[in-house]
Amino acid sequence: MKHRKTFHFSPFFHRHKFVLGVGLGLTFVLLLALEVFSIAAQPNGQSREQNDVISQNAERMLAEGKQTFRFDTFGDEAFWGDTLRLHEAIAKLSPNQALALGLKVDVEALPAELIEQIRRGEVDFDDPAVTILLLKLNAVVGVTGRFGSDGNIKSIGIQCALCHSTVDDALLPSIGRRLDAWPNRDLNVGGIIASAPDLSVFVDLLGLPDEEIREVLNGWGPGKFDAELILDGKAVRPDGKPAATLLPPAFGLAGVNNHTWTGSWGTVTYWNALVANLEMHGQGTFFDPRLDDAEKYPIAARERFGHKRDTEDLITAKLAALHFYQLAIPAPKAPPGSFDPELARRGRGIFNNKAQCATCHVPPIFTEPGWNLHTAEEIGIDDFQATRAPDNRYRTEPLRALFDTQKIHKGGFYHDGRFQTLLEVINHYDETFGLGLTGQEKTALIEYLKSI
Repeated sequence: MKHRKTFHFSPFFHRHKFVLGVGLGLTFVLLLALEVFSIAAQPNGQSREQNDVISQNAERMLAEGKQTFRFDTFGDEAFWGDTLRLHEAIAKLSPNQALALGLKVDVEALPAELIEQIRRGEVDFDDPAVTILLLKLNAVVGVTGRFGSDGNIKSIGIQCALCHSTVDDALLPSIGRRLDAWPNRDLNVGGIIASAPDLSVFVDLLGLPDEEIREVLNGWGPGKFDAELILDGKAVRPDGKPAATLLPPAFGLAGVNNHTWTGSWGTVTYWNALVANLEMHGQGTFFDPRLDDAEKYPIAARERFGHKRDTEDLITAKLAALHFYQLAIPAPKAPPGSFDPELARRGRGIFNNKAQCATCHVPPIFTEPGWNLHTAEEIGIDDFQATRAPDNRYRTEPLRALFDTQKIHKGGFYHDGRFQTLLEVINHYDETFGLGLTGQEKTALIEYLKSI
């Protein structure tokens, strides 16, 4: 019977085998730690190259979105120029008349020499030729003139900035640096449209005579627009007042769901698509089968507005960058001296507790995270405007820049400006919900609202 050899390892080998194993283990742990540290050093565990791609993409989208917001007409000259012939009316306006209609001038688009002439009072603001000059300089915010080789205006288009930008009045009232996403509460949209020589397209659409349509448009007043008119044909409210609503601020929208007064229409990018296609009358694609509801939206259903598909789409490719730029625009902060800091501190406690404001206006976005909509009954007002929206509800308006009642909130609060002051808003909720706020508490609450 054969015996197997038995191998005996010396204590020396055992000792060095253990040391070798420990050394390899430590090396592995060290390499693993270095790898983890290297990954952690990159934000979100991404490579430097990937982060560069993201940063470059963000910069590109901001630049493209800004350009679109300020200058892109989406081909709407075919409507405002060729169909309505609005350029013929604009060409007859003096700068003073144009500014009286709420149009704004971008001072940064003006040559230095012209700026100096304006400062010295050497420019005739009663001369329509100056309006043409401003259009040629592309200095009228939200409006682009198209000129022929003979120098005469041939057509005109509008941009997002027409309604959703103003200026800081740096040079003169209504002439200054752009303030993107600030609502132009001076802009008489209806009055401008009513000045167009040919409104036959609205006559056919609404089934009303020309003079009645012009009366409706002129009835909107500064800072208001009725986006639903071409969908449901409701020109007036049950109380006989115009159905137009205030132009809303378009800043401070990041993190906010639903972006119109009656928010169930959709998010920012949905509303951009609707407005660019149906309100600005640009060339593009728009889909929303909710507009097929002939009882709720008789005009939109008849015209198939929810199934718009133009031969050339000049809108869809620009929606992403436009959305990105808008969400990047923060709400302006309350400047020093615009509110009482001590009272604001007291008002914050009232806002979060006794006044129950924070129940819906949840800090720091100051609307509900999620489905931020309520019935008219829940907020104690009539439901007219809510019933024009798909699910008959009002949005919880984000509280932004309430310190500024001269530009941003000129015309009042709520969708139709029914409350002229913050005190009127507070009194409404105090009565509706039986809050029992004292006069001092209301004063403190107003100071806090102005500080937001």
